[in-house]
Amino acid sequence: MHNYSTSAAVAVHSDFLSLSHLRRQEFQALLALCADLRSRNSFGEFLQGKSVALVFEKPSVRTRVTFEVAIRQLGGWPIMLGSAESRLGEREPIQDLARNLSCWVEGIVARVYNHHDLEDLALFASIPVINGLSDTDHPCQAVADLLTLMDVWPSWSGKEFVYVGDWNNVSRSLWHACSLAGLRFRAICPEKYAPTQLEPVEWSTKPADVKGADAIYTDVWASMGQEDELQERLEVFRPYQVNEKLIAKTGKHTLFMHCLPAHRGQEVTDSVIESDCSLVFQQAANRLPGEKAILITVLGAGIQAEKAAAKRKPGSQL
Repeated sequence: MHNYSTSAAVAVHSDFLSLSHLRRQEFQALLALCADLRSRNSFGEFLQGKSVALVFEKPSVRTRVTFEVAIRQLGGWPIMLGSAESRLGEREPIQDLARNLSCWVEGIVARVYNHHDLEDLALFASIPVINGLSDTDHPCQAVADLLTLMDVWPSWSGKEFVYVGDWNNVSRSLWHACSLAGLRFRAICPEKYAPTQLEPVEWSTKPADVKGADAIYTDVWASMGQEDELQERLEVFRPYQVNEKLIAKTGKHTLFMHCLPAHRGQEVTDSVIESDCSLVFQQAANRLPGEKAILITVLGAGIQAEKAAAKRKPGSQL
């Protein structure tokens, strides 16, 4: 069983850039908080009077909508900065943007091309920074994905999670999440697009190795910024398409997952994504409680300290 106590202390980090920075107990407590928030009709005013900047170099549907809704439902104000204002290091140095935003808002959610730019933003900001997606990690998606699996599996025991396709930011965060949850993870990727030697991931190049998978996850073959590689990738990844024939090779009733947006007819067929084994829209729904939990966890320490200081000094201005 998933023995995740909602009373477990969720460690507060100054930033939320990668799941690799968390300990197992912290991740489990975060999942418990996600489930707790999802069960509530009232969300309180945790971010009452607080503002969070959304610095988005890349376009987004799920990440933008869920963070905007999450911030508003927690009582705060989201402030959207699109690519025209926030191409990091172009309009102005990253350290200047970070310091300016730190004067005005209580947190930053950044969706960027380059993870190093995200790290620089976090380095110079005096407020927490949350990774809404970078070229190396997508931790918010992985939190929603593990929350989705908790809904359908009462235990991880004996379960095998298999990622098929390009080794990218989504698969890397899933690998970290599965490790933290105690869920067996393996990847099936073309050799050129596989985990690096520095990443101790169990992987193979053979699509038939999906045998035994309890869940199969895939993602687009060419991510944003890789459009010029699409034709080459289409040829390389064609044998890795998740279709009914591939699902049948698992030898069991296997769940299907995808972070979306999906290129139907490329990495996955319509028949799979619309089947009763597909969890893609449950994953999308779980982005909202997942991001509420992340906001509360990451922004919590600073806000609670501020409230405590105000109570100690009646009449003081914040």
